[in-house]
Amino acid sequence: MKIGILSRNSSLYSTRRLIEASKERGHEVKVIDALRCYMNINSELPSIHFKGEDLVDFDAIIPRIGASVTFYGCAVLRQFEMMGVFPVNESVAITRSRDKLRSLQLLSRKGIGMPVTGFASKPDDVKDLLDMVGGAPVVIKLLEGTQGIGVVLAETRKAAESVIEAFMGLKANIMVQEYIKEAGGADIRCFVIGDRVIAAMKRQGAEGEFRSNLHRGGHASLIRITPEERKTAIDAAKSMGLGVAGVDLLRSSRGPLVMEVNSSPGLEGIEKATGKDIAGMIIEHIEKNAKPQRTRTRGKG
Repeated sequence: MKIGILSRNSSLYSTRRLIEASKERGHEVKVIDALRCYMNINSELPSIHFKGEDLVDFDAIIPRIGASVTFYGCAVLRQFEMMGVFPVNESVAITRSRDKLRSLQLLSRKGIGMPVTGFASKPDDVKDLLDMVGGAPVVIKLLEGTQGIGVVLAETRKAAESVIEAFMGLKANIMVQEYIKEAGGADIRCFVIGDRVIAAMKRQGAEGEFRSNLHRGGHASLIRITPEERKTAIDAAKSMGLGVAGVDLLRSSRGPLVMEVNSSPGLEGIEKATGKDIAGMIIEHIEKNAKPQRTRTRGKG
């Protein structure tokens, strides 16, 4: 098979592992920087060019699109879909998961457990907004933030009001979530491929840090998840329409709560924590499912 990887940097761990896994299984693989692509959009023979080369005959495409290039990256991926190439994750599914507010609304519609979340645009709504999520402490998140950036824990009501008003003064889009104290600064990353959780790890924040992101100094360890956590992770990935996803869960007194669904989950932390060949499993998923015109969500928002 001929597999394309949409990635801006071929030396990144996840991209390298996908290249290795593809070659080990006998496939031809090419790394494509989405921002260097340009497209011919027409009704008869749509095409994509990269460094003067016409990108044709790909059987599958693996999108590793960074949050900062979501718009253009998804436009390129959508063009591949129009050309009949099988995407590991579809453009519509990626844009759903990247919109924090929209993804939570989709989880809510499916009845999937998540922290109580408030959203508002005017400072005079702040007091009622805090009451809505159960009062302080609360977690305040920038909608555009990634890897724990733009996430603040406000431990008192006064602190929460000050942070919210400051963000709103900067015209930033924010949401306010209840703080799940019993999670203890830890979350669970479930790696979903197709309709299975193939690996899971616990991420524990550094001492004094409520964010568990590995980029923020957290550490990962192997964990055994419950059947309820497994079902929640699979349902969350399906609600976005993702074939490959990293679903972040919090353990709470009322069961597993979905914090985020990631459409380009990193492979380094989970492979090292579990010792599993996650990259190889992604390629195996492609082998089983890649057929022309298999994009399922065409035309759906």
